[in-house]
Order: sequence, then structure tokens, then C-alpha cells
Amino acid sequence: MIQVFIFFSQFYYNMLYEVGDILKILVCDDEELIRDVIKEYLLLEGYEVKEAEDGRIAINLIKEEDFDLIIMDIMMPKLDGYQSVKEIKKIKDIPVLMLSARAEEFDKLLGFELGIDDYVTKPFSPKELVARIKAITKRNDKTVKNYQFGGLILDDTAHEVTIEGELINLTPKEYELLKYFIENKNIALSREQLLTNIWGYDFYGDDRTVDTHVKTLRNNLGKYRDLITTIRKIGYKFEYKEKNN
Repeated sequence: MIQVFIFFSQFYYNMLYEVGDILKILVCDDEELIRDVIKEYLLLEGYEVKEAEDGRIAINLIKEEDFDLIIMDIMMPKLDGYQSVKEIKKIKDIPVLMLSARAEEFDKLLGFELGIDDYVTKPFSPKELVARIKAITKRNDKTVKNYQFGGLILDDTAHEVTIEGELINLTPKEYELLKYFIENKNIALSREQLLTNIWGYDFYGDDRTVDTHVKTLRNNLGKYRDLITTIRKIGYKFEYKEKNN
């Protein structure tokens, strides 16, 4: 049933989009069922998807084709995810989302040391996975973008934030934090993720560093402070729902 659905989903999107408009993603996992589930959701979002059942196949595909993002499992036969990413980074600079049943901090840090963009543990929500993929592709889009949420505007061209036309003085870290929240809009972000992506994986601070910066950022945002919500036992989320006209 999944295979039939995937076939028609691929056919539909090939008809709907021109090839140049589609982001191409490589899914590398030795479990066929997991590849099928991921592929199903990605096709629904209009992505082009290629599959690899192990790291060596993935490397060969990357040598032959261009991809916008790689979803890479860690525990695979022949060549594991870590070694695969290491080899891939020697060939092309492609964003990588690592997927694994390993949830230890050491495993995540090793991945970030190799240059991955995100780390998702199994079991995972396919919808959250898609949301993280969108966030990664946005972050890696070299086009400078400006964001507006009511009277709150982040102008990345000028590297400044205004509220109702008035300039808000943010520290460099507060600006980075706000931008990262916006780029991951409506996604729950753990304090660990924020520390890794804003301060770097080798930063030796703790959760209080994040909490302190979020507190001062909220204070600077005034009436827009509530856009940054606290997710109990997890971290924070920049929550904004588009209003229908």
C-alpha cells in the first residue's frame, strides 16, 4: 500500500513542479520501512527523494548527483553514519540531518563535530522531521531574508530588529537567538539544541545560559515577548500563527 501511495505521490509532484523547483533529498537508512515512511512524507511536501541502504551507496550517489540535504542513519552495515558523513564532507558540502536510536550526548556531539546540521532520535515524528528539514534548508539558503510578524521585523540585510518602526538594541547573541527561533518557527527547540547552534557544540555553559538570554530577549521584545513560549521540560518555541484574510 505504501509503495502504491509513493508511486502516485511522485507522479503527482512530477506533474505539479518543474525539476528545478524541487529540493532533492537523499535518505540513507538500512531499514526499508523507515526509508518508505520518510519518503512518503517528503513526497507529500514536494521533495524529490533518492534512497540508499548503506553509507557506501550514499557516497556513490553523491559523487554522481547533487543533493540539497541528506538524512543519514548512524547504525548501518558496511559503513556507519559517522564515517559516511566524514567521507561525504570531503566530496561536497551538503547539509546533513542525522537519524539514530542513540540518544547519548556523546553521539550527538560527535555528529556536530563532523559538521551535521541536526540530530533526531528514533522513534521520531515524521511531521517533526519534515519541519526540521524545512528549517535546515532555510538556514542554508544563502539568500538574505527579512521576517515580519505584525509590527516585529527582523531585517537580516541591515542586521537589525524593529518594533513598530523603532530600532531595538539587541546583543549579537540575542539577535542570533531571535533569528534562530524565527527560522525554526513553530518547532519546539531544546536548550541543548540552542546551546549547540548558537554557542557551538564545544561551549561549556549550561541551560542557565539559554534561559538568561531568552529572558533578556523577551524583555527587549516588549509586547511581542509572548511569541517565545516555554515548552515544559524541553525548552522554547517561537510560536506564530498566520492570520487568514
